[in-house]
Amino acid sequence: MMSYTLAELADKIGATVHGDNNCLIHSLATLTQAQQGQIAFLSNSKYRQQLAITKASAVIISEDCLEECPTNALVMKNPYLGYAYVAQMLDTTPKPAYSIHPSAIVDESVKLGEGVTIGANTVVEAGVELADNVCIGTGCFVGQDVKIGANTTVWANVSIYHRVIIGHSCLIQANTVIGSDGFGYANDKGKWIKIPQLGSVIIGNNVEIGASTTIDRGALGDTEIKDGVILDNQIQIAHNVVIGENTAMAACSVIAGSTVIGKHCTIAGLVGVNGHINIADGCVFTGMTMVTKDITTGGVYSSGSPCQPNKEWHKTNARIRKLEATNAKIKTLEQQVSALSTEN
Repeated sequence: MMSYTLAELADKIGATVHGDNNCLIHSLATLTQAQQGQIAFLSNSKYRQQLAITKASAVIISEDCLEECPTNALVMKNPYLGYAYVAQMLDTTPKPAYSIHPSAIVDESVKLGEGVTIGANTVVEAGVELADNVCIGTGCFVGQDVKIGANTTVWANVSIYHRVIIGHSCLIQANTVIGSDGFGYANDKGKWIKIPQLGSVIIGNNVEIGASTTIDRGALGDTEIKDGVILDNQIQIAHNVVIGENTAMAACSVIAGSTVIGKHCTIAGLVGVNGHINIADGCVFTGMTMVTKDITTGGVYSSGSPCQPNKEWHKTNARIRKLEATNAKIKTLEQQVSALSTEN
């Protein structure tokens, strides 16, 4: 088990120690569950009352909470960021693979960098290039001519189709599919004719992709996921989509084909984005938003309806169905009022 002194942690995360510099920390826990040797954090005022009763050896807090802290503290402006860095230092997640397993099938033409590891029953096809310290888990498929950059980790049962390019320091969670065919068909008198998807997928550096997410290859050009993008679980990215640097996208959202998403956007869960549109940098879409046209200015956008009691929803829905008739009545009344005003 790894352990660090508070002084060491403070140095790494840019915090100030209040208390015992030599206090040893071996793991993280919540304010209510933490015990000796563990560190907690407080970033949400909703949990501030828990600070007084914590049994943690130390807490990451902001300056305004210091007087209420009953134990050692690491003080910084953004405790949540400090939590993230400390979690990285104390991370005990195992690697997907620790060697090249005897059951892995690796083509003779594959170029392997230093420290590459490949899990059991994984297939790596001809022409693949795996840079230094690439780690590929159990049961994966890596298609022809794929290139994966240094220090990228691929978890179990991931399928990476032919000619996909993935940058360095990426993390791809289990069951994800990258480079599958985009949804391209022509209609011939009611019969669907498949259009081969001849492009690929290009993924930048420091990209994280959640479990069971699908990223389709381009029809002619490429689908592109730029540097620093983070994608949650069960997301659908259609063919020829481009997602700009450092954009974040939450679970179960979908982007239709040939749409360009700007940099530093935030897309909440269950958002649907139409195809062939452009989204400006710095846009935020709240949950269940439907984006149907170009967004040219950064800002916060919403369209999803919050839940309400069922009876109220039925009443509202009934009124919505009557809107057209109500609007017609209003126009008639306006005309009558106008006519009366003219007569007077």
